[in-house]
Amino acid sequence: MTRSWQLAVGSGRRKRIFCLLLTAYCLLVCPLVFAQSDAPVVSTVVVPVVGSITGANNVRWKTDIELVNDLKSETTVTLMLPTAAEQPFILTTIGPGDTLRFTDVVSEAFGMDAALSPLVVSTLGRRSVTIRATVYGVRGTEVFKPQPIAINYGSGYYPQRTLPGLSFNDAYRTNIGLVNLSDKPVEFGLGLQRIPGRTIAYTRIPIAPNTLWHVAIQYVFPLITAGDDFSIVIETSSPDTYVYASVIENETNSAKFIQPSIGAAASLAAQ
Repeated sequence: MTRSWQLAVGSGRRKRIFCLLLTAYCLLVCPLVFAQSDAPVVSTVVVPVVGSITGANNVRWKTDIELVNDLKSETTVTLMLPTAAEQPFILTTIGPGDTLRFTDVVSEAFGMDAALSPLVVSTLGRRSVTIRATVYGVRGTEVFKPQPIAINYGSGYYPQRTLPGLSFNDAYRTNIGLVNLSDKPVEFGLGLQRIPGRTIAYTRIPIAPNTLWHVAIQYVFPLITAGDDFSIVIETSSPDTYVYASVIENETNSAKFIQPSIGAAASLAAQ
């Protein structure tokens, strides 16, 4: 059995979301436990980006979400869009072994016409539900090839992360995303490389708190007009940050989601 409630908050602090989740759950489901027990544990996973938005070639990009409760008991979950207007979220319960699906999650779950945001999924307990996310384009009656979005169940943070396999030319275009879910501004250092370890262009981009910055790669590096198999090495000192890229084939409107790789390397600023 699945029950859900939809709420909206204006604060940028996700701890308020957890408090609301726990309060709503305990008051509606188990008020005696709320009065007698310590605060429950919450497991949080971030899907780097979900959206319902129109892009190039008049293609509408959507994201489907599946939440699988592979635990032995009913669990309570919140889904939140932290960089969307008013930071909407829903609270729901999922029965043991059940799967909750949202087709075009921005529209179906949150009732929004358009938004682009990370999706924060918080599960009441020590282990998150299993999350599947798929992005695809729609134009009229056409539905273009879907692409899974990689889900990292750990923190995913490393001071230096690399987005490989990027292209921008007549056949392909690339968008990159920089996400800051902290309460303070964060500066990202971005180095463009054709050969690993050799930076050909470098820039620093400040990102405001609770903000997703999603742009074409040419906007970040305007002097680089075209190329294949580029990489962007990204440095930041803030742990509550996420990066991603999508490479889209112009003719077929099929997209490939690029998850960052991590590893130690020399500072980009010194190259």
